[in-house]
Amino acid sequence: MKTVTIIGARPQFIKAAMISRAINEYNRIEGKNKIEEYILHTGQHYDKNMNDVFLDELGIKKPDRQLHCGGLASHARMLAEMLTGIEKALLEYQPDSVLVYGDTASTLAGALAASQLHIPVLHVEAGLRSFNKQMPEEINRILTDHIASLLFCPTFQAVQNLARENIIKGIFHTGDVMYDAAIAFGEIAEKKSKILSSLDLQPGKFRLCTVHRAENTDNPERLTQIVLALLEIATPDCPVIFPLHPRTRVYIDNYNLRATIASNEALRMIDPVSYPDMIMLEKNAETIFTDSGGVQKEAYFHRTPCITLRDETEWIETVKAGWNRIAGFNTEKIIECLAGKQERSDIKEYGDGHAAGKIINAIMKSF
Repeated sequence: MKTVTIIGARPQFIKAAMISRAINEYNRIEGKNKIEEYILHTGQHYDKNMNDVFLDELGIKKPDRQLHCGGLASHARMLAEMLTGIEKALLEYQPDSVLVYGDTASTLAGALAASQLHIPVLHVEAGLRSFNKQMPEEINRILTDHIASLLFCPTFQAVQNLARENIIKGIFHTGDVMYDAAIAFGEIAEKKSKILSSLDLQPGKFRLCTVHRAENTDNPERLTQIVLALLEIATPDCPVIFPLHPRTRVYIDNYNLRATIASNEALRMIDPVSYPDMIMLEKNAETIFTDSGGVQKEAYFHRTPCITLRDETEWIETVKAGWNRIAGFNTEKIIECLAGKQERSDIKEYGDGHAAGKIINAIMKSF
């Protein structure tokens, strides 16, 4: 069997790394039909620290095809460039299936290009819904799910979401490949990462923040409110570490927020960090503030409380289990979410760390 894996954004690199490992393990089993995997990188994340370095750390082989669609002027233009490049690659490789991940422009472009060529689409992390169609990610995931032939759901809620949309065939609850990654790379991070010492941080004595979604970065009121909350929260005894996504850095400058942030040295903006370094920051933070779906889950995987800087979340089980609070962007609400303690419980449906293997087995049985 021949498959093409489409990646383009940092969270997809992590998921694809676990699936590629599972493919390699499957191929080592004597007597099994082999899987031939080609990797196509759309270039959606074009910052070097979020691209080449990251792929090396995860042990992902060099992409077989590299597009350069990152940084284009509009979402529509980026999608068009991706569709053209992906279609050309699929016509060349003639795969039996196309693997797509999550909810980015790369996800949708891969699904659309494959469907037009009548190639089955396999969607890893299917069925998630925020029920907010103002988010481009919501549109991407809905369209991809309705195109896909096989849908691999990380949660029971995702399965139910698909059923409500009358998607009932080719559905598998496999658990979450991101949990696989948290386990696989957690020990590596403990041995390899020097981030705590380099930033002079003590475990449990700092907070971590990531902001990257367009609804926050592209809105001056929202981004300013978030920054004001961080300034209030950050203290010399418990600084806030703020790795800057390339887009966030641009808008901080556009909105003249850099001088405001500089008024409190305990709010520490840093460059994007490596995956092992991010794991160590997540594991050792007192609290995490984020608008990232992936970081919300990783916070739970490392048993770190999370405050989500959005008005909703796809990962409602993290809220129900007491690990996550929804703050939105309001300064007072973000600060309020820090107060008090919640009862917390484990989330079983994310699986046992073998989601990738279950996905590969399901694919091969289906084909």
